[in-house]
Amino acid sequence: MLAGPVSCDWSGPMVLIRTDRGDMTVELFTKQAPVTAGNFLSHVENGDYTNSVLYRVVRMDNQPRSKVKIEVIQGGLFQREVLDTISPIRHESTKETGILHLDGVISMARMEPGTASTEFFICIGDQPSLDYGGERNPDLQGFAAFGKLVSGMDVARAIQNLPDEDQYLRDPVVIREIILLPGD
Repeated sequence: MLAGPVSCDWSGPMVLIRTDRGDMTVELFTKQAPVTAGNFLSHVENGDYTNSVLYRVVRMDNQPRSKVKIEVIQGGLFQREVLDTISPIRHESTKETGILHLDGVISMARMEPGTASTEFFICIGDQPSLDYGGERNPDLQGFAAFGKLVSGMDVARAIQNLPDEDQYLRDPVVIREIILLPGD
């Protein structure tokens, strides 16, 4: 299965990411990635992302030492003191979920498999090197994708092009809040 256009097969809860640069709406794939989407949704419902930040942008021009280049924007709690108190979740690879890192897909940032907790990224363009077997990480386990932007890709692209120093935004974009949208 691919994280393609929104359809009844992929329908899940929707969240609104309100930033000081514009809004993005994300559909969460809770059926395909129950652990990862459930973890994100839990943080949304707890208000953990209120006044958090989008802090990292990765473009072709700002990763000169990377053999495998990617394009993403990354956000979350970043350096908040609470970050160390949050338990990580089990890694749900793209091999398990079938959700590939295509344009607009949202996924969990991590170091080793099983270390993701609150930090997430949004793909700018298709990023197959982030899927299971992809070479971005030496462990070849990829990242845990769990949803897709259904609106606001223009906002994500604009954020990616903001001034940075070594991939970190000079002025992080404030995530005012992430809220669950009412269902149909």
